[in-house]
Amino acid sequence: MLLNNLTFHPIYSQLSLPVRHRFPIEKYQGIYDALLARGVERERFVSPEPVSVELLQQHYLPEYVNNLVSGTLDRQAMRRIGFPWSEQLIQRSLTAVGGTIQTAELALQHGIALNLTGGYHHAAADFGSGFCLFNDLYLAARRMLQSSDIDRVLIVDLDVHQGDGTALLAQHDDSVITLSLHGEKNFPHRKQQSDMDFPLPKGTTDDDYLNVVDEALSLALRSYSPDAVIYDAGVDIHEDDDLGHLNISTAGVLARDRLVINACKQHCLPVACVIGGGYQRDIGALVDVHLQLFKAAGVY
Repeated sequence: MLLNNLTFHPIYSQLSLPVRHRFPIEKYQGIYDALLARGVERERFVSPEPVSVELLQQHYLPEYVNNLVSGTLDRQAMRRIGFPWSEQLIQRSLTAVGGTIQTAELALQHGIALNLTGGYHHAAADFGSGFCLFNDLYLAARRMLQSSDIDRVLIVDLDVHQGDGTALLAQHDDSVITLSLHGEKNFPHRKQQSDMDFPLPKGTTDDDYLNVVDEALSLALRSYSPDAVIYDAGVDIHEDDDLGHLNISTAGVLARDRLVINACKQHCLPVACVIGGGYQRDIGALVDVHLQLFKAAGVY
């Protein structure tokens, strides 16, 4: 029986951006195509619906949501996000966030599910930042908490950039625990306080990194006893990433993803995975690093 636990929509990569824009929008379609080429059946993919504006308004400042969706957010706020406004941008973002929420639902059904985008962790209740319009991780956690047997969700954010927006959203929410491993000297320059923060020095290599991941996971699971996990598997930790400043090999990325997924399996915790950041300009090379998550999850 096929597990329908992969979430993808072509709109993930459908966004016209200025020439040489820093965001690698093509990578999502690239991951999908690469998985098909490795024998993953199309039937395994679920196509998400866009998140509703009403749901966003329930959790985030309605004025911010309305201004962003309508295109009336001021220029400085859009500059902080890093994208030029377009209707295409809004539809793509709503669908991507809907994809992470659906991935959370699929994880509760199947034990593990993966979204071929996601990890918009710089967005807070009243602003977007760093290519993030709406925070999908927090909404996915709130969706998991609607299940009668889920009382606490752990967000494991291993993107190289601190999940500052998620930390702000969850700071007064004891049912959502935030763990962030990130580059100490990297964006955002002003860090927020997660429940657990592990800043890493520039140039960190595989062994030191994996030791911190292992210790952080063990401590989080022991201290908070979560009922479910959301995993942001950002690959901007990679040695070839333009924005990462760490020295983690492709094998190190795979070992990290296996650590997280195996820990969830051992503790019988459903885990919803998103691919997070990754900023190599060579899309083929970038896709290959992102594929380590799917290899670790046994997708191919």
